[in-house]
Amino acid sequence: MNDFIAPIAAWCAVIIETIGIATITWFALYALYNALSRLLKKEDKDSVFQELRQSLGRGILVGLEFLIASDIIYTVAVELTFETIGVLAIVVLIRTFLSFTLEVEMYGKWPWQHKP
Repeated sequence: MNDFIAPIAAWCAVIIETIGIATITWFALYALYNALSRLLKKEDKDSVFQELRQSLGRGILVGLEFLIASDIIYTVAVELTFETIGVLAIVVLIRTFLSFTLEVEMYGKWPWQHKP
C-alpha cells in the first residue's frame, strides 16, 4: 500500500511546495509593482515603504505555510525515518520562528496578543 501512496504523496508535496514558492514570488512582484506605481504618483515614501514591507511579509507568511505543509506531507508519507522527522522538526521550528518574527515586524505585536 505504501508503494502506491508514496509517489502520489511526493507529487502532492511538490505541487504544494510549488504553490508556496509561487505565492511568495507573486506577492513580491505585486508589492514591488504597487510600490513603484505609488512612488511614481509622488505618494509619501514612508507609507509606500511600510505597505511594501507589509505586503512582502504577508506573502512570505502565506508561502511559508505552504512550504511547511509540503515538508510535512513529504516526511510523513514518503520518507518516515527518525532522521527525516528530526530534520522536519528543525525546519518547522525555523519556519515557525520566521513566521512569528515577521508577524511582530509587520504588526508590532505577537500573534497571540489582542488589540486593546
